[in-house]
Amino acid sequence: MVPEPSWKRLVRFIAVEDDAEHVGEPLDTSVDVGAALSRSERVEVRVFEGPSILDPRLSPTDASLTIKRLLAPLSKAEVGTIRCIGLNYRSHAAEMGFELPTYPSIFFKPSSCLNSPNAPLLIPYQATDQQADYEAELAVVIGRECRNASKETAMNYVLGYTCSNDVTARKWQFAGGNTQWGYGKGFDGFAPMGPCIVSTRAIPDPKVIELKTTLNGKEMQVGKVDDMIFSIPEIVAHLSQGTTLEAGTVIMTGTPHGIGVSRDPPVFLQHGDDLRVVMSHGLGSLVNPVVYEERTQK
Repeated sequence: MVPEPSWKRLVRFIAVEDDAEHVGEPLDTSVDVGAALSRSERVEVRVFEGPSILDPRLSPTDASLTIKRLLAPLSKAEVGTIRCIGLNYRSHAAEMGFELPTYPSIFFKPSSCLNSPNAPLLIPYQATDQQADYEAELAVVIGRECRNASKETAMNYVLGYTCSNDVTARKWQFAGGNTQWGYGKGFDGFAPMGPCIVSTRAIPDPKVIELKTTLNGKEMQVGKVDDMIFSIPEIVAHLSQGTTLEAGTVIMTGTPHGIGVSRDPPVFLQHGDDLRVVMSHGLGSLVNPVVYEERTQK
């Protein structure tokens, strides 16, 4: 079992005071870190001692620092290959006109997809032709090595949860009449995560978490984890069969209804959009302004 952490909610950040990387817990237990920083508000953090959020010896100090820049809760090296579950909300399956799957649909995002909260979401010029889409997803962080877990024991390996966005280039996803999920969802920065990680100690039952997407202040998606087709224990157990999930593994668990491509007319991300994935129970707002990349000749 993952040792019960000494924290409920952690952020990884660059501090104003020393321009160095730190891990810590916001002093204001109620602050939505991502939303506050998007308003240029000061957010102070009690610094923890330890090299990583994954370290079970991580412990609080008496020092506090101010966030200059938020980082994703884990580094690219810690995350490795990101596991993703497709079509895992009943409401989303209904809007797409699909039957409920018998087994979880799995695809992967490379670590180069990892993006920070409150950082620009850069849409590469290959996807700026009315196809970039959003998908709010609860991400599960594995806290210790997991292999061949059962549904009953799977939660023993879960460290906590964070917000994520499964950004997708829809035309590339279905290029050539084939399903190219790994390509259309695999561009650089197409997996923003954060602003914080909330421990299982703080959220013992993730089914209570509500998630939504807002685009320029308009609510586009809203759902609750209890609408998942495959629960978090089922997902972790399934992914671990014959496969080692190392500490730091992140699993993106699917999106509720309301994605842009399913709307009439479709809604795709535009340069300058304010895109936010917002979740309850302390997870807060994953804020990413949308920026179109200009085409350059090489």
